[in-house]
Amino acid sequence: MKFVYSDGGRSKYYKGIVGDCVVRAICNATNSDYQIVYKAIQSMQGGSPRNGVSNKNTHKYIEEILGLKWVPTMKIGQGCKTHLCEEELPKGVLIVKLSHHLSCVKNGVLYDIYDCTRDGNRCVYGYWLVD
Repeated sequence: MKFVYSDGGRSKYYKGIVGDCVVRAICNATNSDYQIVYKAIQSMQGGSPRNGVSNKNTHKYIEEILGLKWVPTMKIGQGCKTHLCEEELPKGVLIVKLSHHLSCVKNGVLYDIYDCTRDGNRCVYGYWLVD
């Protein structure tokens, strides 16, 4: 899978690297302004999203605010069925849920601050299809 470095617009407002993958993935997928998404999630969870966002608040923002539908790719105890590789994901713009990470894939290209594919072996728990 091709990788493109993108911080989701974070560098326009802040310096350094933090654990803000939820904000970055949303911004990369929706072309939203980083500061607007950051502040909205901060308000929702009552604290900074720079060191992570709970699963509850992640789903709430993406599904209730953005109106996107969750598509699971595995069930508990089933084992990994879908990996973070171009051949196993649908075309379009996706926010993908990985172990302890969210990222953005646009038509088979990964947009993130690092290549989190683990050479195509990283399991995708599910995704939200943006378009």
